[in-house]
Amino acid sequence: MTSTVRKKGIVIQNTKLAKDIYSLWLEAPFIADSARPGQFVSLYCKDGSRLLPRPISICEINKEKGRIRLVFRVVGKGTEEFSYLQEKDTLDLMGPLGNGFNLEGKKALIIGGGIGIPPLLELAKKLNCEKQVVLGFRDDIYMEEEFEAFGKVYISTEDGSKGVKGNVLDAIRYHQLEADIIYACGPKPMLKGIKDYAIEHGIKAQLSLEERMACGVGACLGCVCQSRETDMHTHVKNKRICKDGPVFYAEEVEL
Repeated sequence: MTSTVRKKGIVIQNTKLAKDIYSLWLEAPFIADSARPGQFVSLYCKDGSRLLPRPISICEINKEKGRIRLVFRVVGKGTEEFSYLQEKDTLDLMGPLGNGFNLEGKKALIIGGGIGIPPLLELAKKLNCEKQVVLGFRDDIYMEEEFEAFGKVYISTEDGSKGVKGNVLDAIRYHQLEADIIYACGPKPMLKGIKDYAIEHGIKAQLSLEERMACGVGACLGCVCQSRETDMHTHVKNKRICKDGPVFYAEEVEL
């Protein structure tokens, strides 16, 4: 059951994976007990001048130990504060929030771009089917070996330093990958390209959208996206990414 109450988590480990990319393990059984792949949490800064929480996707879930893993990029003062956390430090967080992925299909194509890669690791662990993973990077490569434990991994880089030069769609076409379901998380231009690709090839796709959020629970309407159908909450054609998503079927949203 989703918790919309702030509670304290305890830092187990905080390590740097690449430039500005950090992996944070937290003891937070109130989240781990019910979290699913694709959901996120809201983290609160200790600095009182930063009132709004920072939404960060859940990378891994360890229900037995009551722990969750968050992998995030430092993009401002708030996430910079989180990068300094050390073992046994505490921080306030809320979650799990949002709707995650539906586990389906017999042959899955898991596609991640940039900081959209970490939320797909728990999905790769949970899917009980044939899996192919395509990871797109701008420069530094991270988490490749972790995904290799769950499926064949293909890499694309903008500069061609590893894998296929270009983006994730270039890698998919180069390797002639096929699937009956696509799971994707990354920046909007990437997701739009994947949606068009899925429609063109008649493949079902679930997309995890990235967006700036304020409340994280659907009250402020600060993270809406355009939808095909009229939303029952707002009575217009939009969806709240934090509450109705962040995962949507490709045909549900306009990108």
